[in-house]
Amino acid sequence: MQVVSRRRHVTHRSRKWADDDKQRDHARYASSLSFYTQSPSEDISLEEFEDLAVARLHVLKACETARVRYPKGGPDFDKLISKAAKEHLKWDAGQNNADVLYDIRRRDYLSHCILRLAYCRTEDLRRWFLQQEKELFQWKLSSSKHLLQPLIDAQNLKFEKVDEREKTFYQVELANVAQKYTDTTDYYKIPFEQALDLVRNRSALVRGGNVFVAQGQLSTIVVGSFRSILSKSLMRTSKALPTLEEDDRLLPMLKLLSEQNIGNEFKSKSKIGEVTPADIPQLSVESFPLCMRESQRALKETHHLKHWGRQQYGLFLKGIGMSLEDALAFWKTEFTKGMSFEKFDKSYAYNIRHNYGKEGKRANYTPYSCMRIIMGNPPGVGDAHGCPFKHYSEQNLKTRLLSYKVQPNDIRDITDLVAGHHYQLACAKYFEITHNVTEGTKSFAHPNEYFEESRLIRCENNASSTTTTSTS
Repeated sequence: MQVVSRRRHVTHRSRKWADDDKQRDHARYASSLSFYTQSPSEDISLEEFEDLAVARLHVLKACETARVRYPKGGPDFDKLISKAAKEHLKWDAGQNNADVLYDIRRRDYLSHCILRLAYCRTEDLRRWFLQQEKELFQWKLSSSKHLLQPLIDAQNLKFEKVDEREKTFYQVELANVAQKYTDTTDYYKIPFEQALDLVRNRSALVRGGNVFVAQGQLSTIVVGSFRSILSKSLMRTSKALPTLEEDDRLLPMLKLLSEQNIGNEFKSKSKIGEVTPADIPQLSVESFPLCMRESQRALKETHHLKHWGRQQYGLFLKGIGMSLEDALAFWKTEFTKGMSFEKFDKSYAYNIRHNYGKEGKRANYTPYSCMRIIMGNPPGVGDAHGCPFKHYSEQNLKTRLLSYKVQPNDIRDITDLVAGHHYQLACAKYFEITHNVTEGTKSFAHPNEYFEESRLIRCENNASSTTTTSTS
């Protein structure tokens, strides 16, 4: 994607493309399936820029969740992605109205290109974006099979049809590697490097540097081509991104998009004053996500947290209902086990009041989302912030989970998710294990969401135990 640095390409002017037929160029977005190889050139407002990005983030997050919950695919897998795509991208595979189709395709195309800008900056971001976009493309292709051949033609993919002589010559071998396809199926010769997935799974015949692929397997080849082209585009965009430095509106927005994901939309139901310092030891064991439980452990052991640890943990405590007065008392009690009261008041009290909007610009700072923690400043030696599933070594994570009485088999399930870079789903798995709830029913985008869901379950369990005891 070409990155355009001129300010006129993202303006505050309102462009009503959906209401002005004269401005609809149907050839620009001619298909609902695309490799997104052409950079969009129209002007959009900053408001629409952000709206499109957040909408696609919802869909990509659904793709990630669907793949881990339903690794073999199936109706539930399709249903999860379909619901998100319809709600946020207005996706409708059966839509026939040309103007409505234009708006759907435009929304899909622009949202992809915007997020490509946001997610090209680091290897971790590129890997995540690439995987979820591939899942979304594959799902769209499976629900719109009639668009496969037009896409092949549009992308000029060179698939040579196997003639009847070769097909007869290799008939037995073709039947062995593509058993579910009949002898009346058309076959195509694909360059070896474009069919690596099929070769790896021994699902295709390799002869003379070409792979013989059944017509029903072409979608696998197309998905692989999409992934390869997008990977290269992300690298090109990453190298071109510095040309945007002159636009001080875009870069901060792009950085925020990649950090916040959709987690900042969580609205806490906790009320200030509901949680006191005396509650923290029990709550940290019962209901804190692993990241915050680790922050509490580090604070109790060292009586100190560095800046980012205080920010991450302090705002979390604010979000679960700790008042400013209790927060000052909480931090002061721990820190003054290793320093004087004067030093605490001079060096740390101001920052706590600042987080509660009582100092500086008096902003109402909100707790960090999971993606901000995962993609934010990585912890160094002596730090106690970050996401344990992302930032701990495998052995350190295993040791910590064992110390919290997680069983070895469950630890293996968690570390498998971590190995696949599914950090939030690993956290959800930890929640399901420690709360004895049905597998695959939870997913979190925010530590405070985790906490509140935990309190609901703990309180329901306590209420049930009380009722049982009183009737015995």
